[in-house]
Amino acid sequence: MYNFIYKIIRRIYHYFKFKIDKLLTLHVFLGNGVKFSTFSTKGVPFIDVKYKSKCIIGKRFKMNNGLKYNSIGCPQRCTFFVGENASIIIGNDVGISHATLVAYDNITIMDNVKIGGGVYLYTSDFHSLNPKLRMTSNDEKYKVNSPILVKKNAFIGAHSIILKGVIIGENSIIGAGSVVTKSVPDNEIWAGNPAKYIKNVTLKNKDYDII
Repeated sequence: MYNFIYKIIRRIYHYFKFKIDKLLTLHVFLGNGVKFSTFSTKGVPFIDVKYKSKCIIGKRFKMNNGLKYNSIGCPQRCTFFVGENASIIIGNDVGISHATLVAYDNITIMDNVKIGGGVYLYTSDFHSLNPKLRMTSNDEKYKVNSPILVKKNAFIGAHSIILKGVIIGENSIIGAGSVVTKSVPDNEIWAGNPAKYIKNVTLKNKDYDII
């Protein structure tokens, strides 16, 4: 009996919590000048869009933030950081869980992309590669930045890291826990550290039960 009552109370709580989450996320979007369309969210993301930069989110965007909204063990909420003169552009029907997008250069995520829990997209080295410069106040001035592009229908598995300059091909899959240091062609599965080619994605209709 107690278990039944607990579940009813929890369901009511989450119903109102999701409404509040959406209102708070709307406040965060508007406060950072994010251009957006329809979206749903569980939890509230962290967003920081700097001067002369932009963040654009397409239709039917879905987002999970925090441990309670995804059972794979990622406690953090989504983070979108957009440095000056950079951008994050997200297409339609994109789903993201607990991911961190750091754009010192442009990040473009095309339609129907799925980004798993605890994924990181970094467009920068963050520090100079020269050890002498790293010991000076000019360290970050000499960091190398390069854009990231994730093409349509790609799927990035949980806890993966996508580094600067990488293109993830259309329909391609990145295995969980991978570190992607170079571009992945269309229709391929890559995994590992550093990520390497595993096999092609099968696109034959007979391999899918579509209802």
